[in-house]
Amino acid sequence: QVQLVESGGGLAQAGGSLRLSCAASGIIVSIYTMGWYRQAPGKQRELVAATTSGGSTNYADAVKGRFTISRDNAKNTVYLQMNSLEPEDTGIYYCHASQYAMNYWGKGTAVTVSS
Repeated sequence: QVQLVESGGGLAQAGGSLRLSCAASGIIVSIYTMGWYRQAPGKQRELVAATTSGGSTNYADAVKGRFTISRDNAKNTVYLQMNSLEPEDTGIYYCHASQYAMNYWGKGTAVTVSS
């Protein structure tokens, strides 16, 4: 009932920046958590950052100080500002949201960081 659409992925050089967006649509009553996961080639999907409707945030150690997650509750949109990108940040980034007991996933947006 909830659809998530990511945008903003692309190519960047090491040290550059990208901003990802994820917009939720459909039957939205009260989304509690929105966040970002990523999956690098040959790796498992991992949490990058997450935020609750109340404003609390959680970051993976690898991105602390470089990435910032933010959320516009009125637009049901979550953002991921990625600065000081590293080649290790390369992967498919997936938007995630939870509403009550349901979990929703976007189809992903590719991020490639060249060395």
